[in-house]
Amino acid sequence: MSTEKKNLSPIEKIKEVSQGLRGTLKESLKDEITGAIREDDTALVKFHGMYMQDDRDRREERAAKKLERLYSFMIRLRLPGGFLTPEQWVATHNIAGDNSTGVIKITTRQTLQLHGIVKSKTKPTIKAFNQAGLDSIAACGDVNRNVVASANPLESPLHERIFQYADRISEYLLPKTRSYYDVWLDEEKIYDKVEEEDPLYQDRYLPRKFKIGLVIPPNNDSDVFAQDLGLIAIIENNELKGFNLAVGGGLSFTHGNAETYPRLATEIGFVSTEESDEKLFKAVYEILTVQRDFGNRADRKLARLKYTVDNMGLDVFRAELEKRTGFALEAVRPYTLTTRKDHYGWTQSNTGRWHYTVFVENGRITDLPSAALKTAMLEVAQTGKANFRFTCNQNVILSDITAEDKAAIEEILVKHQVIPHTEAASLVRQNAMACVALPTCPLALAEAQRYLPELITKIDGVLAHHGLQDEEIIIRMTGCPNGCGRSVLSEIGFVGTAPGHYNLNLGGDEQGQRLNKLYKENLDEAAILQELDIAFGAFKQNRLAGERFGDFAYRTLLN
Repeated sequence: MSTEKKNLSPIEKIKEVSQGLRGTLKESLKDEITGAIREDDTALVKFHGMYMQDDRDRREERAAKKLERLYSFMIRLRLPGGFLTPEQWVATHNIAGDNSTGVIKITTRQTLQLHGIVKSKTKPTIKAFNQAGLDSIAACGDVNRNVVASANPLESPLHERIFQYADRISEYLLPKTRSYYDVWLDEEKIYDKVEEEDPLYQDRYLPRKFKIGLVIPPNNDSDVFAQDLGLIAIIENNELKGFNLAVGGGLSFTHGNAETYPRLATEIGFVSTEESDEKLFKAVYEILTVQRDFGNRADRKLARLKYTVDNMGLDVFRAELEKRTGFALEAVRPYTLTTRKDHYGWTQSNTGRWHYTVFVENGRITDLPSAALKTAMLEVAQTGKANFRFTCNQNVILSDITAEDKAAIEEILVKHQVIPHTEAASLVRQNAMACVALPTCPLALAEAQRYLPELITKIDGVLAHHGLQDEEIIIRMTGCPNGCGRSVLSEIGFVGTAPGHYNLNLGGDEQGQRLNKLYKENLDEAAILQELDIAFGAFKQNRLAGERFGDFAYRTLLN
């Protein structure tokens, strides 16, 4: 296999001796002297859907007072396909208010996370979610994470069926260990290695995180080629024929390390689901086992499936997969992607049900001066008349509303200024996205979600100066090159390099099938706006008919 035991990274060794991801988490939680947990446990707690963080804005202040860092935890839910019932939203609202900063964050992977949970509140938070039928199992860590899927039922009459695949795949790939229930829910059971034997993850788990996404063409709203494994639904005459499989996507890289790079997933074949789902689930499972057995366990920066695919070679990878599944993949089937956006406002699906997509800037659901988003979402949930669906673009869809209930929901949205807030956002703002970054993310080199709204306002001004205010341009920002905001898969991408400085990438396409490229390095805000002013001026003068900015930049500015 790929890595000898003597070359294992430290985290690999932590996983192997963790007793099914338990480690010393129970002891860490009982330690009232510190707000942190033990060092090895910081790796294990991720498998339970949490990250230990600290408020980086207050590090210097606390250090001056000889206080330890202000530690807290982020808890991320496992929500396959991004779905919550109204009752679960009410519970989440209350949990956020009791235990966290109060802001409910929609992630770029179609789920929710809460920040600022102190150590003593972690178990009460998990218990409260459990009572609402929710969990955070495998939402982080070296396992299959939250499975994403096309969000809006408008996309296809078969939306519900394809959404169910996300849920079933998520359940199918969950770790077998009962440690989550033991540590957080006080399940009184002694660890039994034999009983918890896990044929998929064993005691090694995966070399690195693994992400799966399903998409319903023609809208690539889940950015299927950014996934370790992308499943592209092939629908003919309103019948689901199966899925094209695409492997090896991943957008993270490291500044200054040429061995690391973003990569789009490559399609390797088609699997039919017309007779049964057996082959699809077998293929999905064995793709993970290939990564488990051949992935790099010595260097975590080179451990994602994209590097495994490139190191093995696509033909060898496919042959190994087919050997493990016992069947050959069929040839990739044709389809067309045209866009990857959310449908804001009211839409009606083939069932006659109504859906309202709310603009949530960078996924932060809180009450703003312009709109009381959090209050409105609670009132909608309390009616019991709408489900909640989260998009990979960090928005929320109030969904499955009957014609009779539509007016009641609209009244709430109007009362709390949600509809004017959504309609007032410029096209660029509606298409923008940012990761969390500072102050909580330990990897962040620069701001993202706190800064991008301000920068968008200034970019809107530059566009208006050139008469381009009606252009739909996809802009994304990440505080580091780790890729959470999918900035390298946008028409204009900002990647943080240092406080107040970003690399400017240009040239991604509308469909999410082309990475952008580095255009200018380490720019501050003034330089960013100057470069965009020049680029937009050239776009205005020299674009082809109907050409988008990303395509223009790729054609002219990057050559």
